Amino acid sequence: MTRAAASLVLVLVALSSTFAKYVPKSGQRIPQSLSRGWGDQLNWAQTYEEALFLSRSRNKPLMVLFHLEDCPHSQAFKQAFNENDKIQRILDEDFVVFNVIQETVDQHLSPDGQYVPRIIFVDPSMTVRDDIIGRYSNRLYAYEPGDVKLLLENMKKAKKLLKSEL
Repeated sequence: MTRAAASLVLVLVALSSTFAKYVPKSGQRIPQSLSRGWGDQLNWAQTYEEALFLSRSRNKPLMVLFHLEDCPHSQAFKQAFNENDKIQRILDEDFVVFNVIQETVDQHLSPDGQYVPRIIFVDPSMTVRDDIIGRYSNRLYAYEPGDVKLLLENMKKAKKLLKSEL
């Protein structure tokens, strides 16, 4: 009986570590309403102005995520986005993040139209990086669930461009 219980405990420990989500350096996962389900452990900026200030003061690139709560494309991408621990880790450590559920009148944040989901990168000099794009020619900043690898590459590109400009 003791042997069976010990085996069960080992299996449960192995399973729990396999399915564990990324936990930030602080060791805390604080639910935030600002995440809107896109990564509760991330510190999301409340306004675009705050995001720009944090990007500049911390010298980190800003990732602006446009989505809609009731959009099936946004929901599908949200699931893929949340399941990728590498994205969550890089965003937590190296980016300022801001998500938007209402469209903006700022043409810099919708250079090729208003659609969701889309991701725009902004560097600390407050320049929208229109050279960091997705794979679609008709929606340059759109991402779908299958584009997680491309998003990771673009995040690394945003970090690399920041370092090369210093």
